[in-house]
Amino acid sequence: MGANMPSGLSPANTTVNRPASQVGSAPKMAFVAAETPEARRGLEALSARYDPVAPEEAEIIVALGGDGLMLETLHANMGRGVSIYGMNCGTVGFLMNEYREEGLAERLAAATSVDLHPLRMIATGCDGACHDALAINEVSLFRESRQAAKIRISVDGVVRLKELICDGVLVATPAGSTAYNLSAHGPIIPLGAGLLALTPISAFRPRRWRGALLPHKAVVTLEILEQDKRPVGAVADYTEVRDVAKVEIREDREVSLRLLSDAEHNLEERIIMEQFLP
Repeated sequence: MGANMPSGLSPANTTVNRPASQVGSAPKMAFVAAETPEARRGLEALSARYDPVAPEEAEIIVALGGDGLMLETLHANMGRGVSIYGMNCGTVGFLMNEYREEGLAERLAAATSVDLHPLRMIATGCDGACHDALAINEVSLFRESRQAAKIRISVDGVVRLKELICDGVLVATPAGSTAYNLSAHGPIIPLGAGLLALTPISAFRPRRWRGALLPHKAVVTLEILEQDKRPVGAVADYTEVRDVAKVEIREDREVSLRLLSDAEHNLEERIIMEQFLP
């Protein structure tokens, strides 16, 4: 297992000889797979057909699984400049391409790419400790007790909402706008729109506030009111911080992640299509 592979991912490190017709036709590929039977079968089949390298040596990492596996793979390779191409061996697979064993080199050569920029969360705990984490989908705040949270919302240093009484609130990227943000009735944001979604989770007061669309350069500050009585936790994808006092969220343009998609199944088109589903 490579040094930057998270638990739950299995790299293919079996080296086999490629047929002469394949030599020189494919970039240096690594395969990672979820621990499901379907993904493991795909890993075995692709490793026998192609010539995988270790993930840290790859130009392209092919992820076999579902959207959870894709997010893990993106996080594991954050900042490396490697491209990620997913094939669906899971359930939903919104971020994944169709699984097929044949013609992988040709599919990779013809794939379209999109660069994603994560959100950076800086969470200050009630004890004064600072926690820094990145999120590809969203940064979410949740109440920790039976009582609703009270949160003050500022954008670029200006207080926009003095007090939101709610179960929580989240900031989502365009790529993450079809995930938890959509379940919380937030807007779907096309890639390239230059926007972030600020979405309440079960807002009680103001009851009719449905959130806001913000420029991608905006800095969102969420201050927890009545911290002792109404504790709140913060989550950036997989990183959870309990008992926060303040959370600052901004897009980090210095970190880039490259996602590859088949031309007929590219992520931008999928996000647009999602807006027209019944």
